[in-house]
Amino acid sequence: MKRRAFISKAGIGLAAGAVAAPAIAQQSPTINWRLTSSFPKSLDTIFGAADMISKRVSDITEGKFQIRVFAAGEIVPAFSAVDAVQNGTVECCHTAPYYFIGKDPAFAFGTAVPFGLNGRMQNAWRYYGGGNEAMAALYKDYGMVSFPAGNTGAQMGGWFRKEIKSVADLKGLKFRVGGFAGQVLAKLGVVPQALPGGEIYQALERGTLDAAEWVGPYDDEKLGFNKVAKYYYYPGWWEGGPELSLFVNDKKWAELPKHYQAALEAACAEANVHMQAKYDALNPGALRKLVGGGTQLRAFPPAVIEACQKAAAELYTETSAKSAHFKRIYEGWAKFRADQYLWWQVAENTYDNIMVRQMRGAGGGGAPKAAPAKKG
Repeated sequence: MKRRAFISKAGIGLAAGAVAAPAIAQQSPTINWRLTSSFPKSLDTIFGAADMISKRVSDITEGKFQIRVFAAGEIVPAFSAVDAVQNGTVECCHTAPYYFIGKDPAFAFGTAVPFGLNGRMQNAWRYYGGGNEAMAALYKDYGMVSFPAGNTGAQMGGWFRKEIKSVADLKGLKFRVGGFAGQVLAKLGVVPQALPGGEIYQALERGTLDAAEWVGPYDDEKLGFNKVAKYYYYPGWWEGGPELSLFVNDKKWAELPKHYQAALEAACAEANVHMQAKYDALNPGALRKLVGGGTQLRAFPPAVIEACQKAAAELYTETSAKSAHFKRIYEGWAKFRADQYLWWQVAENTYDNIMVRQMRGAGGGGAPKAAPAKKG
């Protein structure tokens, strides 16, 4: 190539580059959002999911899309997170959708309903069982889009000051319990209480609560519930696989460049996987520590479980008659649940039971036993 021709072509290339750079910059504007969480900073698992989302979005967009995370109470209270998204106080929130069943009981399906899906089933329903589409139609009415952004796995049944030996023991019990479960338990005489995580310990300590549930051993030990209640019940039949969600104001979502939308959705999916993995890794050690410190581990009696199942079935029917969204979602969800447990009993549950028996026989498994009471 002749020198003059090379210089000419190189000049054209440099000019094109000069034009391209601003165009690329224009496609990647600097955007700053605020995210309010429904959880305290002390819980690195459930609050930490929002931090993970923020960091991953920043990494993917090379720092152009920044989401600043605020704990419950720093901008709005825990149970006002969705309102803050709807009215534009913040662009997004990380929360448990079932906190907002007062808006529509169908919000419960975004987290968990009693005797529902486990964590893997919840993901299967959302991603491949029509759940994302079913919930999107609900959330559209409230000016939001939503993405699965965490799951705790099956939760514990909570901390009780006294033993629960029969259904009669539930009558008059002041119990902090989340979501739809409170309405089920109210049918059996429980007085459900709605409190954010950061306020539960004080209520138990003061005696304004008789019992409280949160998540599981790792978080519960951090929050100190074992210091103010003796009996730790399982399982949390109302939360077999509770999902956390990121809610985004739909107008703010529409304003995002497509690659920023993709970054945010991908970050939520990553947080969704990591939260449950972290709980699964940390809960066994925390449970051993609690029991070793004197916590009395108890399973809910079969009669209590059966009464709760009956009450839940009644509530599903009653609520379907009141909420069109609940009825619409429940019909598809119930069929999906039936198919999932049909499959689960064939392979997954059978395998798990084999392994539990094997670990128990080898002295390495089974539920930890409560420490014996000291004499004298």
